[in-house]
Amino acid sequence: MNSFSNTFLRQFELMLGFCFLREDCLVTKLRRLSVLCVIVCAGLASPQKAAATELAKSSSEQTSEASTENVRAVEKGWEVLTRKPLLPSDFSQKVIEDIWRSWPDEARAEVENASPEDRLRSIYHRYGLSERPELTVRDDGIAMFQMPKEQDVVGPPMQYVVDEDGDWTMNCLSCHGGSVYGVPTPGAPNNRYALQTLTEEVRGTKFRLGKPLGRMELGSLVIPLGTTNGTTNAVVFGMGLMQYRDSHLNVVPNTPQAFVHHDMDAPPWWHFHKRPYLYIDGFAQKGHRGLMQFTLVPENGPDFYRDHEDDFRNVFAFLSSLRAPKYDGPIDEDLADTGRHLFEQTCSRCHGTYGGDGGSYPNEMVAIDEIGTDPVRFKALSREGRQKYADSWFAELEPGKSQETLVSPEGYVAPPLDGVWASPPYFHNGSVPTLWHVLHPEERPTVWRRSEEAIDHDRVGFQFELAEKAPVFQPDVLIRRSYFDTRRFGKSAAGHDYPNELNEAEKRAVLEYLKTL
Repeated sequence: MNSFSNTFLRQFELMLGFCFLREDCLVTKLRRLSVLCVIVCAGLASPQKAAATELAKSSSEQTSEASTENVRAVEKGWEVLTRKPLLPSDFSQKVIEDIWRSWPDEARAEVENASPEDRLRSIYHRYGLSERPELTVRDDGIAMFQMPKEQDVVGPPMQYVVDEDGDWTMNCLSCHGGSVYGVPTPGAPNNRYALQTLTEEVRGTKFRLGKPLGRMELGSLVIPLGTTNGTTNAVVFGMGLMQYRDSHLNVVPNTPQAFVHHDMDAPPWWHFHKRPYLYIDGFAQKGHRGLMQFTLVPENGPDFYRDHEDDFRNVFAFLSSLRAPKYDGPIDEDLADTGRHLFEQTCSRCHGTYGGDGGSYPNEMVAIDEIGTDPVRFKALSREGRQKYADSWFAELEPGKSQETLVSPEGYVAPPLDGVWASPPYFHNGSVPTLWHVLHPEERPTVWRRSEEAIDHDRVGFQFELAEKAPVFQPDVLIRRSYFDTRRFGKSAAGHDYPNELNEAEKRAVLEYLKTL
């Protein structure tokens, strides 16, 4: 017991004795004793209360400092992605302004007499680019975005860093910064990104302007960048880049290796805060270093990665700050509530639960033979390739200690479904245009093409049109690549037949519930 407590106890004993000596009436003595106890206890509590107040204040200040630090990390992560070129430049402002002259006749005629601003907007639209929104970060660390006010000057695109010299450099938002039915949304899959067409037309423009070709224009002659708008051959990019590095990321000579080329639909980044692993097969544990592997161009040596770790810690914070947008259309609340019960009975084991408490996410891997979706992605990345990643600096936590890497996964990991209404097309290869078709396996279209930017509120997903086949003689290659043919290699829409356990009314209810996630 401290000296302060001892002093108060001695005073209490003296005052208690004084009360009993001066009063003969027991009732009076007890009354005065009770008052005295209140006084003394209040006195004893005062320094404790003060100490507690100071502790709460200190804790609040620490929380505030941590919150401020996290907000700043999110802001810095956004700045890294949108303002800091981490690769050699892809092309110049002159190239992008002149690229329309490399378009097919009909597309070129539409913009020939347009103002420079309107022409640039058409260029953005053709390739799936969008103006960059403005970031604000809430006190709780959640990122919010809004588009700048309408102005005559077209701002820089979200998907490229544009420096003071007018040099354009691709960033991660090229694939992961798309739109939600026309609204530019960082973290949304860029389901309109036309990387292959953009690269081909940049190549033609550079030839015409007498400018040297870059890595994308040369590399795309060997490695396809994507056969359908909105999908990319991104996994092979990573495998190809790692082929010429040792475990410490030194550039090493190596024999060229054949890879299984296949298109992937980028997952939404607003799932990042929930998922403990990366990629559809969940083989790589989440970490800031793993986010850096797509910068493995020869110009970036081992020192680049050590020097830029803080940048990617901030990118990690930014990704963790993203949350799914909320559906803003009409919802039948009673039907959705019925759908919630059905979902929790039939779907939640793999996809998790949702609600005011945040729900739960099981990170459930489903064996490839059971899920039945296109197996090309699963088979394309070899055990040796995954092991190469596991042995590399990217998976290292500290010297002698590495992350857990699944070198032999069994299949695909069921994703969270937050904002699932906002991220068509569906499945890892982007083969299914609406959630209605996810729930109706036999009705999935064979060849389809997105027809409108707006949402199909009834079926929840793309508005699209059917076709017997892609128009191979269409002179505009961009239009040819807007058709998705599920008969092509790696593009099957088969599998995930679990919805057939539900009847039609139950499927309708589950579809309504999915709008609420």
